[in-house]
This record gives sequence, structure tokens and C-alpha cells, in this order.
Amino acid sequence: MVGVVKNARPAKPGYRCAECGHELAKWFGRCPECQAWGTIEERAAARPGLARVAAGAPSSPARRISEVDVETTRAQPTGVGELDRVLGGGIVPGAVVLMAGEPGVGKSTLLLEVAHRWAEQGSSPVLYVTGEESAGQVRLRAERTGNLHQEIFLAAESDLSAVLGHVEAVKPGLMIVDSVQTVQSTSDTGTVGGVTQVRAVAAALIALAKEHSLPVVLVGHVTKDGSIAGPRVLEHLVDVVLQFEGDRHSTLRLLRGVKNRYGPADEVGCFELRDDGIEGVPDPSGLFLNRKDVGVPGTAVTVAMEGKRPLLAEVQALVAKSHLPSPRRAVSDLDSGRVAMIQAVLERRGKVKLSEQDVFTAAVGGMRITEPAADLAVALAVASAAREVALPADVVVLGEVGLAGEMRRVTGVGRRLAEAARLGFTRALVPPDAGPLPEGIRTLVVPDLGAALQVLYDVAQ
Repeated sequence: MVGVVKNARPAKPGYRCAECGHELAKWFGRCPECQAWGTIEERAAARPGLARVAAGAPSSPARRISEVDVETTRAQPTGVGELDRVLGGGIVPGAVVLMAGEPGVGKSTLLLEVAHRWAEQGSSPVLYVTGEESAGQVRLRAERTGNLHQEIFLAAESDLSAVLGHVEAVKPGLMIVDSVQTVQSTSDTGTVGGVTQVRAVAAALIALAKEHSLPVVLVGHVTKDGSIAGPRVLEHLVDVVLQFEGDRHSTLRLLRGVKNRYGPADEVGCFELRDDGIEGVPDPSGLFLNRKDVGVPGTAVTVAMEGKRPLLAEVQALVAKSHLPSPRRAVSDLDSGRVAMIQAVLERRGKVKLSEQDVFTAAVGGMRITEPAADLAVALAVASAAREVALPADVVVLGEVGLAGEMRRVTGVGRRLAEAARLGFTRALVPPDAGPLPEGIRTLVVPDLGAALQVLYDVAQ
């Protein structure tokens, strides 16, 4: 007999954090380990275990890995190109996808588009379970966005057993649950949307997906700091985690892959949210540029990497004489810490006087740029605004600026410049050791910030 010896422990009541698993002797409102609120649960007393666990009959025989059939696990395209790009080609049968985002960002609109495209393929129906809205409200949104189809079945349910009953009745090929925090399991304790309920509901839906090879998309809420609401174990249980982002004052929406067991986890999909629905943007670089035939003082164009995707972005700066004892420093859609550091380096190493000037910096088009590769663009935009000297309109700049004013190399220079050349840029300022560079664009290596500023000043002469 093959078995595992288990040491029985005496019954001892206690408490455990559902977020990080930290064990406590008494209940606390806040976990002292992970600082999460409301996650301490009473742990059942340990029952004496058997001396041995007998080996049971396996559910299926083990096979050689070369004999495993992979055709049944091939990704099926959803019909939405930008979503398929992030998923790695499509959604895998039996996969559970968690899509999180702030309220009003467009999650439900995107998933209605996915349901419509899936139904148009004609392979199987779609079950759309809504726990936040009535079926009539979803129908009105589908009419407004043009996503009505006879093979889309709506179910306004918040009870888990009723949701499972709808699956047995409809037998869908894709199920969407909007949202997982609104579904309740009557067999488990806890409030709706709480840690215990979310974990129980997610576990039941994951088991359903694996048993019936049914792809399931779960909509998740986010907290004030932007993280996914509910227990952290929820992100570990699902196969794919997607983050839907966007500024409510902009039509641009970005879908980021945070976790993906079936494909790359660093892809980004771009969408444009409109009154009549949502549409993928396969070439979004034009949204972040304000192209002109001649350069304008205070602007510089760089190439940011969103995952593996190079996107051209324009950085703008305005420098004006201040009438305040402490000049203003305003930053929009840029890393304020890095911008402050660049301005200090610019004044100290580049001899650009900013101590008595108000400085405003921003990225164009609603795109947030936080990577160091945009340092040189910020520095040249501020210097250009301070000296009233414009960079040529066909120049793109790349590079990280160090505290000593040196230029540091950035990743993916070749891909960045290839995208710039495709959009008509002919010259580029790059740091040393940039690696192999593409043809079609002339590059000028600038070893430090002084050399880059000299290029800017030479333009004015």
C-alpha cells in the first residue's frame, strides 16, 4: 500500500487571513502582515487525520506528453482583433479570463462586442450573465452599439445555482459574468462581494469551465488604488488577468495583459470608446501625435513601449516667468518624480535657468508615459520652451538621463525607430550602445545631455 503519513494535531481554534494566509491567535480587523482590512476569518479546528491515506484509482491514465492531443486546446479567435492580440491569438476552451477596470471604462461595452462577434461566427451561442443590470438595460446598450444577435442569451441572475442552471439549459460556447462580485453562493457564508463569497463563486465557475471546456470571462471590480477587488487568490485561480484602463476624459482605452497562461503577459490592446460602441485601434500612434510641417518650441516626439508595442508620443512643455515666490511645477500624464529630476539635471548640467520660471509638462493624447526612455524628450521639450527654439518636425528622441547628465541606453531601440520611420520620421537622437538600428532613418548618438542640447541650439543658428 502506498500512502502518506499524516500527523494529527490537537484541535486548536484560530484565525487566518484570506488574503495572505497569515495565521493569528485572535481576530483583528486588519491583518498585521499584509495590512488588508476585513480579511481575517475564523479557522476551523484541525480534526485528527488518518494515519495513512490509501492510494486511489486515477481518473485517467498518465500519458506521454507527446501523445497528448492539443487540438482541443487551440485558441479560438473572439473576432475582436485587439483582444485576440492580448490573449495570444484568442481564448482557449476551458480558460477563465478575469477582466478588471474602473466603473465606466467600457468593460461591459467591450464584452458585448465580444459576444456579438462570437455569435456571428455561428459556432455556438453566448450566455451573458448580468448581476448589476437588468436584461432590459443590457438590451438597450446592445441596440445602441449594434450588438444584437439571436444567439446571445441574457440572464439577469445573482444566484450561483441559477447561473449554473442557465448553463445547463443554453449550453453556450462562451459565458460572460458581469460581474463576479455580484454573484452569491447560498451554500457559503459572507456578504455578497466579500472575500468568502468571491472565492467560492470563482472556484465554482472555474470548475464549471474546466469540466465542460467552456471559456468564461469574469468582470472584476477594482479598489480605489486600482487593484482588483476581492481576495488576492482570485488572480492566482484564473488563467488570464486583463486590466482595462482609460481616462474618462479621453476616448482611448488600453487593455493590458497582467497574467496569461496561454500567451504573452506584456501585450497591450488599444481601443477607442465611442457613443455607438467600442472599436479596436490597430495603429494608435496617430492618437498621441499632433503632427505639423514645422517644429514648435516646447515639443519633442519620443517612442514609448507599451508591452511589446512601440507607440509614438509627443511631450509638450511650457516655460513662463513666475510671479510667485515658489514657481509652479505642473505635470500631466508623466511621472512627476522623473520630471522633477530631469528639470534639476537640466538646470545643473545643461545651464538652463528654471528657478524663476513656471514649468508645465504634459503628454499629448491621454497616454501616460512613465518609462525612462522619455527622459530626453522631456528635457529637450523644456529646454526648447525655455530658449524658444524648436526641434525639427522630423526628429524623434530616445534616451534615459542620469543624474550626472549622461545618456543611458534603453531597450528596444530598433523596434522604436522602425515605428518612427514607418510614420515618416527621418532623424533620431539616440544614446550610445543602442544596438542594431533599422534603415530608413538617420541616427545621431548623443553621449550626454550637453550634446543633445547642442543639437537643439544648432538648429536655431
